[in-house]
Amino acid sequence: MSAAAPDWQALRQEAVRAAQLAYAPYSGLQVGVAGLVDDGRLVTGCNVENASYGLGLCAECTMAGQLRLSGGGRLVAVACRSGAGDLLMPCGRCRQILFELGGASCLVDTPSGVLPMSQVLPDAFGPADLPG
Repeated sequence: MSAAAPDWQALRQEAVRAAQLAYAPYSGLQVGVAGLVDDGRLVTGCNVENASYGLGLCAECTMAGQLRLSGGGRLVAVACRSGAGDLLMPCGRCRQILFELGGASCLVDTPSGVLPMSQVLPDAFGPADLPG
């Protein structure tokens, strides 16, 4: 899989594989995400629920940690799937995480097709927009 041309089938399969490792005893919804990094690496994440619902971790959050722990870089393409293979959209918090780690041009698999983050999270801003 190269950073220049994402292999969407492979990304989706890795997202499903990650989802099947999720810890989801409360909702029963396994969520997995796979991201292609600008250096060609693949990083994944799965949701990790908690009895205190607001403290659970979304799959994109665990992927963000994996990205940073495995050398950093920028996300160029992201696919999110359930353990059964259904397409899932990142929540608002996770869209912001993806924007910060991939930028406006990071591609996201959506029900409307593959779209850049600039269309998934319009009018987003990040650290580069801060003054000074």
